Amino acid sequence: MKSSEHIEKVIHKQPKDQILKNRLRLKATIESVRWLTFQACAFRDHDESIESMNRGNFIELIKYTAQWNDKVAEVVLENAPRNAKYTAPSIQKQVLHILADKVRNKIRDEVGESTYCILVDEAKDASNREQMAIVLRFADKDGFVRECFFLRL
Repeated sequence: MKSSEHIEKVIHKQPKDQILKNRLRLKATIESVRWLTFQACAFRDHDESIESMNRGNFIELIKYTAQWNDKVAEVVLENAPRNAKYTAPSIQKQVLHILADKVRNKIRDEVGESTYCILVDEAKDASNREQMAIVLRFADKDGFVRECFFLRL
């Protein structure tokens, strides 16, 4: 260790190649979580083992992405180190919570100091299952009424 080097840099030295692989692996995870969330799809299945024909939407989407992107294929799933796969349910939830925080902050910024109301409606769908919709109504800074719909809750 050189006296001019910070201890943190010495302890956390990773080859630049490994850092890039970790970032790509994490990006694949984040984009898969974003897509599944936007499509309101379930993430997991009852059997996510390697032998399973359908390992759940999240893993299958990662596999599908890897089919079309060789760089992603080199770093995800079975090609990833066991301690850095970024596919665990806890990682998926953390990414989802971060995305939810970003959405909440964006809405909070848009609403600002405006007067707002929250409308909640619940109804049974064709399969007799309760569905809830939430609508946030507010006046933006230009005075126009805006509505944000939150469905499938």
